[in-house]
Amino acid sequence: MYPNEKKINRLFQYWLITSLILVFFIIIVGGLTRLTNSGLSITEWELFNGILPPLNDITWSYYFDQYKLIPQYKILNFDMSIDEFKIIFYWEYFHRILARLIGLFFLLPLIYFYFSKKIETKYLNYCYLIFILILIQGVIGWYMVKSGLVNNVTVSHYRLSIHLSIAIIIISSIFWLIKNISSGKNKIFFKFSKNNSPYLILILMIFVQIIMGAFVSGLDAGRIYQTWPLMGNSFFPNDLVYKDLVNFESHSLVQFYHRSLAYVICLYILFLAVNIYKKKIISLYNPLKILLLFLFLQIILGISTLVSGLNIFLASIHQITSVLLVFSAINLYFLRAK
Repeated sequence: MYPNEKKINRLFQYWLITSLILVFFIIIVGGLTRLTNSGLSITEWELFNGILPPLNDITWSYYFDQYKLIPQYKILNFDMSIDEFKIIFYWEYFHRILARLIGLFFLLPLIYFYFSKKIETKYLNYCYLIFILILIQGVIGWYMVKSGLVNNVTVSHYRLSIHLSIAIIIISSIFWLIKNISSGKNKIFFKFSKNNSPYLILILMIFVQIIMGAFVSGLDAGRIYQTWPLMGNSFFPNDLVYKDLVNFESHSLVQFYHRSLAYVICLYILFLAVNIYKKKIISLYNPLKILLLFLFLQIILGISTLVSGLNIFLASIHQITSVLLVFSAINLYFLRAK
């Protein structure tokens, strides 16, 4: 490999790592935007117009007047001042600005790497798919916001879960690509085999748990049964209707599923750990320890968030740790995958 090729390949890796950090950061900002109920403060998509924030009182009054037209203001925030509105506005504004930045930061270097002809096609193909997902994510983001502008005081928890799921897929795809490049390999993620399947199942379970977490967040389902290990005075919520176990509009049921799946994931990871040590797969010992560390942190943070009355700081760290848990599970799978 010539020096110029080495330089471009190194630049390619740095670009991917920076993209990973930016997506990680927007997940944090997006979570805080939801936790502060700021996501509906900008009621228009403004693909090009909203690059600059309001710069005068007239513009601020316009945005505030638009916000006053939606149910969230009329029902929940009817006594909000314009200064209070500015706080929730800026959360959503920075979320959107960061989304634009990620789109441009991913597109422009990708064009350069394409014309350089120095990056392997198999890696560029991954990047094309990631960029398509980034574009889809922008559309889904507005689709989500629209659900809270007419009849609801918040966004649809179904659309919120889609929005978060795509973000997790994007950041996981970038992480997997970085792992492939750094190791000089081209491992395929969805390669089912007796060797790979137990680790793929773990990643799927964590992914489903993140969706359930989005349901809990979107419904504010954590505001009921703020006790642990019991939900109130029993393991099952006392308003649970057994003939309606697929009602994902039920706050109690959604929280119960989120808790229960956490227990299942814990048991499954312990099963994997026993299997790894039983078979003496030494190469997985350290990655397994990292996975167990983040699992432990996630459990503690989840419980603490609940019993604290949904402390925003704890809730945000809980979400951040979920991404780190995904990374650790993918890392474990990558090192085991054949």
